[in-house]
Amino acid sequence: MIVCRNLQLADERAHEREELLQATEQDLEPIRKATLRRINQLRGEKEIGLRVSKVIRNHKTQNHFELTTTNPSYTFVCKKKKIKTESILDGEYVVRTNVDVDTINPDRVVETYKSLSYVERAFRCLKTVDFHLRPMYHCKGGRIRAHVFVCMLACYVEWHMRERLREVLFDDGERKSGQPSRSSIVAPSVRSETAKRMDATRRTESGYLV
Repeated sequence: MIVCRNLQLADERAHEREELLQATEQDLEPIRKATLRRINQLRGEKEIGLRVSKVIRNHKTQNHFELTTTNPSYTFVCKKKKIKTESILDGEYVVRTNVDVDTINPDRVVETYKSLSYVERAFRCLKTVDFHLRPMYHCKGGRIRAHVFVCMLACYVEWHMRERLREVLFDDGERKSGQPSRSSIVAPSVRSETAKRMDATRRTESGYLV
């Protein structure tokens, strides 16, 4: 089991959590004020609870607030200790493999795991974006094998098309040259200088403007 920590993912997770907490507090405050007003006061534990629960479910912050509902008011407190404990794991994930460490080192394991993004991209290409090979709920073995064959054939064709069109698609053909500048194998891939130049000029290596 290999524990990985992605600093960029950690920052994104912390930022997302803070936005959700602020949004939750912002939506809970009007409800609290509604229980205190003299005219058309919001009353009843059930009515208050329904409104509060809707806000909490909408922002998915059930575990981050301690709510006390009484009649005719309620209070909410942010669980700062729990949030701090949760933030320790921001950006961390575990990669598990049954391959012996003498056969493949941890960096290679993580690199292989991250290469799943190519499989996921191919799956999206097959099922939604390009080919729309949606499942047909086949029940017979022969039809299932045929469907899988068509999907794999489409994936094979798509791979060759991308290889042939790599230049105009601005795919990085020198990906390995940018890897030494990465802070770790967990960090995002770094594009090569050639790819960066194409991105900046919008011209292919052959000089064509795209």
